[in-house]
Amino acid sequence: MAEAYPWQAALWQQLAGRARHAHAYLLHGPAGIGKRALAERLMAHLLCQQPGAVGACGQCKACQLLAAGSHPDNFILEPEEDDKPIKVDQVRDLVNFVVQTAQMGGRKVVLIEPVEAMNINAANALLKSLEEPSGNTVLLLVSHQPSRLLPTIKSRCVQQACPLPGEAMSLEWLQAALPDCDEAARRDLLVLAAGSPLLAVKLHGQGVSEQRAMVVEGVKKLLKQQQSPTQLAEGWKDIPLLLLFDWFCDWAHLILRYQLTEDESGLGLADMHKVVQYLAQKSSRDKVLAIQDWVLAQRQKVMAKANLNRVLLLEALLVQWAALPGQA
Repeated sequence: MAEAYPWQAALWQQLAGRARHAHAYLLHGPAGIGKRALAERLMAHLLCQQPGAVGACGQCKACQLLAAGSHPDNFILEPEEDDKPIKVDQVRDLVNFVVQTAQMGGRKVVLIEPVEAMNINAANALLKSLEEPSGNTVLLLVSHQPSRLLPTIKSRCVQQACPLPGEAMSLEWLQAALPDCDEAARRDLLVLAAGSPLLAVKLHGQGVSEQRAMVVEGVKKLLKQQQSPTQLAEGWKDIPLLLLFDWFCDWAHLILRYQLTEDESGLGLADMHKVVQYLAQKSSRDKVLAIQDWVLAQRQKVMAKANLNRVLLLEALLVQWAALPGQA
């Protein structure tokens, strides 16, 4: 059974406690807060033959089949490969499943995650199932970026926001999830994960703290002219491009905020405090804004799976970054 996270307790009661269920739910919120686990838990609850307040019983025939991955009345739609789109042929298989009669005499449940991975043809193919649900079928749609969904898809679902847990609850959970990390490291990971505790655990497993330390050291050497943009771009070849863009965009934001407020409490993680303050004092606001806009534009291209030259892209970013000082 999917894990029940403490920050989802009230949300679970709201969803599972319904006397009647809608034919489609859209669970949306930031990545890394357990939306997929919540959807899987709700799917098990809806298919269970003896559900309780806490969820599926885990003992009945339906629960056993679901645990074995052989329940005939559930369908999971997701990309066939990581970071690839959900194809229209996959959605057609889903549509064929929806029009069939439930083999175990209860509900049929569909889980789609992430919904925004559907291309336009796949999304349009899904609409008919959302408009005219067949029999006792419930569709559970999970989205990290609901702004990318067709309005017609969103309008046909009961939309349920899944908010970030509070910092205190996240840190308490991370203490158990990452017992080998000290409190400061867990706090930094949570900041890097933008408050998403599950993403913080994932980042820890990927060695992101070490990658961040490498990038921060590289930025400092760049500004001291001890390393070139080309050297750094080559040295960062194993660091995800989106992660790098997120950091540089965040640093640009912190520089702009410090230029406006001079509030030292808003400098972000301690590893970049001095760099942010230095660039805030030495750089023109227009140049910082231009870099931020450029990074956001390139990030969108990466998200859209554009064919980009990674090294040239990073070199262009670092050339702009190195040119910031002295333009205030």
